[in-house]
Amino acid sequence: MAVSVRVACCQIAPDVLEPERSAELAAEALAAAVAAGAQVVVLPELATCGYVFTSVEEAHAAALGASEMAAAWAEVAARGDAIVVGGFCELAPDGRLFNSSALVDRDGLRAVYRKLHLWGEEPRWFSAGEEPAPVVDTRHGRIGLAICYDIEFPELTRGLALGGADLLALPANWPRDPRAILQSLAATTAYLSRVYVAVCDRCGTERGLEFEGGSVIAGPDGELRAGPVRDRGVETLFAECDVSEARRKRNGEHNDVFADRRPGYYEPSLTARDRAAQPAR
Repeated sequence: MAVSVRVACCQIAPDVLEPERSAELAAEALAAAVAAGAQVVVLPELATCGYVFTSVEEAHAAALGASEMAAAWAEVAARGDAIVVGGFCELAPDGRLFNSSALVDRDGLRAVYRKLHLWGEEPRWFSAGEEPAPVVDTRHGRIGLAICYDIEFPELTRGLALGGADLLALPANWPRDPRAILQSLAATTAYLSRVYVAVCDRCGTERGLEFEGGSVIAGPDGELRAGPVRDRGVETLFAECDVSEARRKRNGEHNDVFADRRPGYYEPSLTARDRAAQPAR
C-alpha cells in the first residue's frame, strides 16, 4: 500500500555574522514549508548560526543546547504534525561543541546526531561524534540521520538503510564545486540502498566562501524527485515520497539488493595504513 509523505528541503542562506537572524531564517522557512503541507522538513547544516567560524569563541557564542534549540522547531512542527531535521551548533553538557543534527516533532526533541566525519577546518571548532548515526521511527516513516560529508562514507549510509531507514535526511553545507558529483552522490546513495535521500544544502557566500546551493531529493530508483535549484539560490523543494517504495528492495525478477549481500566476504585485510591507525595493545 502506498504511503505518501511530503518531504521538503529548505535551502536558505545563514550568515555566521548574524546568528540570531540565521535562526529566524530557518524558523521562517520551516513555518512556510509546514504551511505548504510538508510532513518532513529538512534544514541545512548549522542552519541556526552559519558555518565559517574564525575562532572557538565565536562558535561558542553561536552554540545552543539541544533542548533549547528544539523547542522553537517543535512548536512549528505541531502546526502540521510534521517532523523537522536540521543542523545546529550544539553545546554539550560537558562544554564541547558538536556539528549536530536534531530530529524534532510536535512532542519535542526525538534524536540528536553528532557529525562523525568532520570536513576541512571543522575539527578546529567541533569534536567528532562518538555514537553511530541513528534511525528514528516516526509517524512519517523511518528517518536516518547524517550530515554533509557523511554521505561520502557508504558504510554509514548503507548502515542506515540496513537499520531500516526509508529516508536519509542530510543537512549540508557543500562548498561550491564545479564538478557534478554532489547531486550524483545523493542519487547514487538512494539507488544503491533503495531509499529516499534528502540533502538540504545552504546557498550564498559567507566570509568569501561560496556555497553550492545544491539541495536535492532523490528516490529509490536513483532519479531526482526534486532539485537542484536552478539558480542555486533560496528556495524550498518539495517531493512526494512513497515510503512503501523504499521498503521494496527488489532489483528485478530474481534479485534483492539486501538479500543478495554476502557480507562475510566483504571484510578487507588491514592495509598498512589501517594497521598504523590501530591502537597499541
